Amino acid sequence: MGLRQSHGRIGRKSRNLSLVSTSANIRNYAIITLTYWAFTLSDGALRMMLLFHLHQLGHSALTLASVFLLYEFFGIVTNLFSGWLSAKTGLKLTLGIGLILQIVACAVLAGAESTLSVPFVIVLQGLSGVAKDFTKMSSKSYIKMVVPGGDQTQLLRWVALLTGSKNTLKGVGYFLGGLLLTTFGFHQACLYMTLCLFITFIASMLSLPSGEGKRKATVTLRALLPSDVRLLYLSAARLFLFGSRDTWFVVGLPIFLSSVLGWSFETIGAALATWIIGYGIIQASAPKFLGFQAVQTSSSNPKSTAKLLGFWKLLLLIPLMCICLALLGDLPLELTLISGLSVFGFLFAANSALHSFLVLDYAEHDNVTLSVGFYYMSNAAGRLVGTLLSGFLFQSFNGGMTGLIACLLGALVLAGISALFCVPLARAESKRARLETTT
Repeated sequence: MGLRQSHGRIGRKSRNLSLVSTSANIRNYAIITLTYWAFTLSDGALRMMLLFHLHQLGHSALTLASVFLLYEFFGIVTNLFSGWLSAKTGLKLTLGIGLILQIVACAVLAGAESTLSVPFVIVLQGLSGVAKDFTKMSSKSYIKMVVPGGDQTQLLRWVALLTGSKNTLKGVGYFLGGLLLTTFGFHQACLYMTLCLFITFIASMLSLPSGEGKRKATVTLRALLPSDVRLLYLSAARLFLFGSRDTWFVVGLPIFLSSVLGWSFETIGAALATWIIGYGIIQASAPKFLGFQAVQTSSSNPKSTAKLLGFWKLLLLIPLMCICLALLGDLPLELTLISGLSVFGFLFAANSALHSFLVLDYAEHDNVTLSVGFYYMSNAAGRLVGTLLSGFLFQSFNGGMTGLIACLLGALVLAGISALFCVPLARAESKRARLETTT
């Protein structure tokens, strides 16, 4: 009798501890998400404010595009370094560094409004890029810390929600930037963003626990390269995936819309912001239509997520080919681009959501920051390559229709290479599953 009562008390105590742990996880996830949202709004708003402010000062479209090259370049170094630093010190510090750097960038821009030059803005955008990657790496790595081990469905849901909402709010940030600039002017808008970010910094630093993400073993520089071959293949696929998007999206498409279709900068900004908002909403709801649940419950092939990723990557080739053919076939330009962008955005959001889940699923709990840092370094490299290719291809083929088609063909090639990396990734995944089964 006494033994049964003792077991009952232990069971109730275990359930209570589980509830407390779950409550703390949800609380921490909410804090991380809100912090990332605040940063993302400032990042999107600052980008749009700088574009419009420099445009008002008379700078060309190509000069405006060059402002963000350092922003992308620093992402390569920052993601790798931030993953290593957080493994040594914990995620709370790197999250705080990201917020502080963005606060500094906004404050300096507010004080230097009357003396802004393009080189100065490029440097400050580079600083903002460092801030973004510190914050992104920390926020996404935190999810691995708060999701119960082995709960892949919950991990996919929380990753998709964080990433999708981030992209939606980045688009909202574009609108916010235009609104702040029109309502308050550049100086006051930067000051208000500085204040909001400072409040976010204080609140998150007081609320989040210390030590999360800190690696127990000694962290060496050699640990920066993942030992899990799945992460290497996934990172390579990510590089070519984002290179594909930015090869036509960053320079070629906006300049085509301006120079050929005669769209205003405000219209282009609103259209791209709307696309990003829709893209984020689709990404957040991706777990409902990806087919992930069917893959996880398959008895014949219980670990075939890489094949599912390959399927979605092949689908991504279709809108790129259709847009090229439609442009060559002299179909209505605006209808072709709007419909093509919509389909491409839907498929790209599905790809990105599955990618973001897989890097956390593959990463070991003790090495999550190193894995995420290396992975998003590849993401930044892909964006930089895509940005450079977009300008190079569009200009080399004399702009206009032929320039945009060249960018689309370049994007098609990169998307195809990204899909090919899913073949060795699927083999590595199957090999890993067999080893886990035997052990």
